[in-house]
Amino acid sequence: MITLVQDLGWAVLRFVDHLGKIAVFSTQIGRAVVTRPARVRPFINELFTLGVLSLVIVCVCGLAVGMVLGLQGYNTLQRFGATQSLGAVVGLSLIRELGPVLTALLVTGRAGSATTAEIGTMAATEQLDGLRMMSINPIHLVVTPKALAMIVVMPMLSALFIMCGLGGGYFVGVALMGLDGGTYISSLQNAVDYYDDVAGSLLKALVFGVLVGLISTYRGYTAAPTSAGVAAATTSTVVIGSVCVLIFDYFITALWGV
Repeated sequence: MITLVQDLGWAVLRFVDHLGKIAVFSTQIGRAVVTRPARVRPFINELFTLGVLSLVIVCVCGLAVGMVLGLQGYNTLQRFGATQSLGAVVGLSLIRELGPVLTALLVTGRAGSATTAEIGTMAATEQLDGLRMMSINPIHLVVTPKALAMIVVMPMLSALFIMCGLGGGYFVGVALMGLDGGTYISSLQNAVDYYDDVAGSLLKALVFGVLVGLISTYRGYTAAPTSAGVAAATTSTVVIGSVCVLIFDYFITALWGV
């Protein structure tokens, strides 16, 4: 019993310690954003690496999720004679919940893990120490462009995921199930509200971008300078990032009502 209490106490202390370090790390990133020179070229490169290279997986998964929603929604609504509401069901499911959440999980697994591995490898090969010896702040040169790029690309990728999902639902409902295309579109337009649905979805994606950007860069920056340390940091990024996305999704939904 005493050992259990001790382990619980150490776990709580480690958790609080990590929260404090992340807060300090976030402050350093915020300070680096307003510090000259502006790292425009690294930021653009990270937009390509994190955003453009994630387009294929986001589009394919969005299309697949939309097709599944269209098929399941049509078969379910057919029982109640409400197939004309298929557009609303697919649209609201994607915009309010599945779009930002699944996009954040996909980006965490692809771009977040890659970011952690890259920064962790730089720490293991003493590249970050070399930058410090040249009086270059690694957070300003390496970390900040990656974190900002993650924040910027997440809402864009979420919107693209939603658009592909809506297209997949339209294809299944209209082309395969024979639903009228005008009925699908009108149901979608009447059900979706900009402030409650679209703005809330963008807010979720933005918050998830901040979370994934901070977690991936922090885990890479603080990784142990060994191959095992980099591997552990990469794994923890995917696990912690995914769990944080799901937890914050609940709180945003409860507070915003989305």
